[in-house]
Amino acid sequence: MTTSTRGTGKVPAVLVLEDGRIFRGRAYGAVGETFGEAVFSTGMTGYQETLTDPSYHRQVVVMTAPHVGNTGVNDEDPESSRIWVSGYVVRDPARVSSNWRAKRSLDEELAAQGVVGISGIDTRALTRHLRESGAMRVGIFSGNVLPDEGTMLAEVRQAPEMTGANLSAEVATKETYVVPAIGEKKFTVAAVDLGIKGMTPHRMAERGIEVHVLPATATAEDVYAVQPDGVFFSNGPGDPAAADGPVAVMQAVLERKTPLFGICFGNQILGRALGFGTYKLKYGHRGINQPVQDRTTGKVEVTAHNHGFAVDAPLDKVSETPYGRAEVSHVCLNDNVVEGLQLLDQPAFSVQYHPEAAAGPHDAAYLFDRFVSLMEAERA
Repeated sequence: MTTSTRGTGKVPAVLVLEDGRIFRGRAYGAVGETFGEAVFSTGMTGYQETLTDPSYHRQVVVMTAPHVGNTGVNDEDPESSRIWVSGYVVRDPARVSSNWRAKRSLDEELAAQGVVGISGIDTRALTRHLRESGAMRVGIFSGNVLPDEGTMLAEVRQAPEMTGANLSAEVATKETYVVPAIGEKKFTVAAVDLGIKGMTPHRMAERGIEVHVLPATATAEDVYAVQPDGVFFSNGPGDPAAADGPVAVMQAVLERKTPLFGICFGNQILGRALGFGTYKLKYGHRGINQPVQDRTTGKVEVTAHNHGFAVDAPLDKVSETPYGRAEVSHVCLNDNVVEGLQLLDQPAFSVQYHPEAAAGPHDAAYLFDRFVSLMEAERA
């Protein structure tokens, strides 16, 4: 990716999908070229959290909300140390930021971090195309002198696919760090960072948990070196079928029957550890308005999602696994995709979505309390 950071307002830009569909607009953010998997997010707010979510590594995010950038960028809301999306697509970017916390415009932040984007295109038509044809590789090209369409399409088709990509180690911490408990310390949790968001250990810290965040390459020995009361596996990017290392670590945790909680990518890792398969969704779930039912209570939650893969587990029966009986605990009400798993014979569960939900909604915050309850029961 080559970028410059000035003069994006009237600079021409082109978005090219791998199936040959082309959209023309104006540069937004950095000028240059970038490649990734084209996906769409249905959230109408929280774009800062989306941009800085490591799960979006190597993805070009199309915002379905027409107006983006209204509240600018602040220094309090990022979920990690940088923007992770490969590219950004908006219809009508805000001309002026309007929020008391804003430090700069979204356009300026994208440019400063070298994120190539495009604006002024029909994002509704692009979203409908992705829904019909599925997520696919894409390139954004901007500048006053652009390659011809054939050259741009060839470059897009040479970009790596998401299927088979093992990306967690690219976004995770390289060194272990500790997030201290807020108030009285009640438990210690080892959190395997597969692309963790900053709000996740904070939500645990609010509940008196000291969180030791470990690299994606952590071994079972690393996990148990912190003497954890529970083990957590985070969200993250890539294909779970390629994540053999975290699967092996999770199986070691299951062997010891330590209380275990996984979210998003961690849910897929639990699925694999139990012997279930995973598969790529046609266009995935991304946004902050996905309806999910907790089948253990019957409660319906509005939840925040970012996943392009899912667990292939039966919805209609309890399954026998090497670690006891397992069942699907949560399901998406839009398409019946598995959104959670739980073991019935030991303290382990996971969900496919994001209960930390810094940008909202907060319907699923109870899942952190459920994790605490598992550790309390184990201690008792």
